[in-house]
Amino acid sequence: MIQDLKDVYKGKKVFLTGHTGFKGSWLVKIFSLLGAEVKGYALAPENELNLYSIIKGDELCDSVIADLRDRAKLNEAVGSFQPDFIFHLAAQPLVRLSYQIPSETFEVNAIGTANVLDAMRLLNKPCNAVLITTDKVYHNNEWIYPYRETDRLGGYDPYSASKACTELVIDSYRNSFFNTNTYSTHQKAIAVGRAGNVIGGGDWSKDRLIPDIVKALAANEDIEVRNPNSIRPWQHVLEPLFGYLLLGAKLAGDPIHYSQAYNFGPDANDTLPVKKMVELAIAKWGSGQYFTNIKDTQLHEAGLLKLDISKAIDELKWKPLFNAEKAVEYTIKWYKIFYSNKDMASEYTKEQILAFLNNFNDNQ
Repeated sequence: MIQDLKDVYKGKKVFLTGHTGFKGSWLVKIFSLLGAEVKGYALAPENELNLYSIIKGDELCDSVIADLRDRAKLNEAVGSFQPDFIFHLAAQPLVRLSYQIPSETFEVNAIGTANVLDAMRLLNKPCNAVLITTDKVYHNNEWIYPYRETDRLGGYDPYSASKACTELVIDSYRNSFFNTNTYSTHQKAIAVGRAGNVIGGGDWSKDRLIPDIVKALAANEDIEVRNPNSIRPWQHVLEPLFGYLLLGAKLAGDPIHYSQAYNFGPDANDTLPVKKMVELAIAKWGSGQYFTNIKDTQLHEAGLLKLDISKAIDELKWKPLFNAEKAVEYTIKWYKIFYSNKDMASEYTKEQILAFLNNFNDNQ
């Protein structure tokens, strides 16, 4: 697989938004291994402790620290770089924070994406874009059925709604400026990756399950669990990232067919409640306790959410490699390496990427 991806991305210019974030930092490391030339565009890391600094991201890409809402700066960054690919990950990604800054969440996620697509529209060269939204774009009926890419979009909380709006923005640009019927004229194609609840080493974001667990375990404190019975499609961060890379490769090969949306998630029978994930993390760490703290005034968060990934399996030849237990094991092992010897974390990030690729090849 790695050779196939190198054939696509080596020597190519990749404009990556959100490169200082959790998923973005993993992608920076992956692109460096694939031989791509990366220009990143994002805000500075939100925490002093962050994966981008650990992997020495500034040595792996040309980093622009700026806001998606600064349209002039974004246009200049894209236009001067002349990318072959755009991977758009930058976002306000937190449900609970979206209740505190709803307007900003809509601006960053929907208008920010419009700004990225507008910068792409102004390019006078072929370009393929993979735009990342979330599993939460679907109108959530809290039912047991996995959501397909054709299901109704919507959103209860500001974050989910902003991402549904983002999908409408993307669809409008696809129809208005990057229409597949006129591809020979504009030579630009856009696809969407929908994933959520990724876990992996190097995430210290606020209000996320694994970071909250690890912070407590590392400090020998009990873990507070807000929603023990909520069910999510948990997956290791490398699963959707390689899905995005495969999607970008397919888009480059057949921009007309693959200019659409794809779900990336675990097998339908591998969705676990929060409580079980906490228990697995404690077991892999080797110690720890947790307590539940369910509040009547708690903000609404979706309780049940599953994705139908058959389209990605059939069309992209992508499939999840890890079950939830393996994903937790991979994640906790990264943090244990980090807390035992911080200098080893960057090299261990590379080792996990290469091991994952070997697993992928073995399962093809």
